[in-house]
Amino acid sequence: MSFAELDAWLNARAAGDQFSGVVLIKHRDETLFSGQYGWASRRWPVRPTRATRFDTASITKLFTSVAALQLVDEGRLDLDSPITKIVDLSGTAISAEATMRHLLTHTSGIADDADEEAGESYEALWVDKPVYSVSTTRDLLPQFAHKPPNFAPGKGCRYCNSGYVLAGLAIEEITGTAYRDHIRNVVFARAGMTASDFYDRREAAPNVAEGWDPVLDADRRITGWKQNIFSYPSIGSPDGGAHSTVDDLVRFLRAVRGRELLSAERTEQFLTPQVLHDRSDDGDVWYGFGLAFTRNPDGSIWNYYKDGGNAGVSTIARYYPAADLDVVMLANAYVGGLAVSREIDRLIRKST
Repeated sequence: MSFAELDAWLNARAAGDQFSGVVLIKHRDETLFSGQYGWASRRWPVRPTRATRFDTASITKLFTSVAALQLVDEGRLDLDSPITKIVDLSGTAISAEATMRHLLTHTSGIADDADEEAGESYEALWVDKPVYSVSTTRDLLPQFAHKPPNFAPGKGCRYCNSGYVLAGLAIEEITGTAYRDHIRNVVFARAGMTASDFYDRREAAPNVAEGWDPVLDADRRITGWKQNIFSYPSIGSPDGGAHSTVDDLVRFLRAVRGRELLSAERTEQFLTPQVLHDRSDDGDVWYGFGLAFTRNPDGSIWNYYKDGGNAGVSTIARYYPAADLDVVMLANAYVGGLAVSREIDRLIRKST
């Protein structure tokens, strides 16, 4: 792989306001590539660094899944127990047949607050509802709990943020601890993720990037930039919003592979594809317990990853088993992030 080529491409993207963020590629303990581009803040023109903490969006689901599987290891949770037997969901449309396994593998069929696969906008949820009104996990429940399901549990596969909200509620119910405090203790601390936390965007915290997206005119020319402070709740939840650095996310991936967070049995389960989600020419995509897996035509795993996107956020943490490469991209603008992750994947394919 030509890292000079990648750096030049990323610099050109940043110069054209098509990327703002940090990229890290590691082979075992060797840093093969590290680059920082664009701005950590556009209000005060501050450049990001490798130590900058970014909103990870849906990468947070991996922390939720690991915390749930730890409870399985401890004998405190059965993946096939109905969520309604763990969390009081009386009076809602949540099926009594939906289990933790369904929730974590996106096969529960429950309705999402914003159905991303149907093109619905998560940002639109907050036009009439103040973002500051949602601060606890249970605050999110009214946004989806009364909507009719998409399909019966186990009878389909559809990406669902709300399933992870319910998983977070189950974790709180079993442990008696608030979700964010529990993740700090059993995931961040145990994995050595010393720079990771849940930061409230209403409060001052050091080295935290601000999320911005361009304002476009009718010809799709950038006329300004809008911060994402009113686009989703100000602090993260079980389905998204934890903050981390590129190095901490590599530590997390390695802690999982190294069985530092889960037992050998549960680690294998976490790193195994569970259900087919999509077929494509580049390889079939399977969902696991939070992770997504890209399989080659021969059935082998090309990579596994978790990506995330929101207003002012685009992220991916990915591992390539054959090349033993960890790749993390964290961006504080939604625009351009997907193109960057695809370009890195293209270069890795080209060089292996």
